[in-house]
Amino acid sequence: MDLDGNMKLNIGAEASNSHEEGITKEQDRLLPIANVGRIMKEILPPNAKISKEAKETMQECASEFISFVTSEASDKCRKERRKTVNGNDVCWALGALGLDNLAGPLRRYLHRYREVEGDHGAINSNHQDDHKATNSGAIAKTSFGQ
Repeated sequence: MDLDGNMKLNIGAEASNSHEEGITKEQDRLLPIANVGRIMKEILPPNAKISKEAKETMQECASEFISFVTSEASDKCRKERRKTVNGNDVCWALGALGLDNLAGPLRRYLHRYREVEGDHGAINSNHQDDHKATNSGAIAKTSFGQ
């Protein structure tokens, strides 16, 4: 992601070092399982357990979902001769894929995120990353958590 919250996607570029002969390594394709488990744990009661199989299944599903939506957004950018997939493209892709119930909340999150990021001019540059992490987390919980 760049400083404006846009996902950088180098469309048509040569394969990166993480690819060998066009085959993506599994660890590069999947979200980190610890992160997936942490997200799952947040929604469950404190004493609930999550099996390794459940974490791996969710890891695969979430990673595939991200790839699916990003591919649709990337196709739109390619047709418009743009190289950067941005948040609006992701929202558009969700709608184009019939996932309007996700596109609306994501648009609201994106709007709030941009509002928070717009306030960075008044913040000391040494504290920007802490501010961004704190506010982005708070925005995510208010936008998607309720």
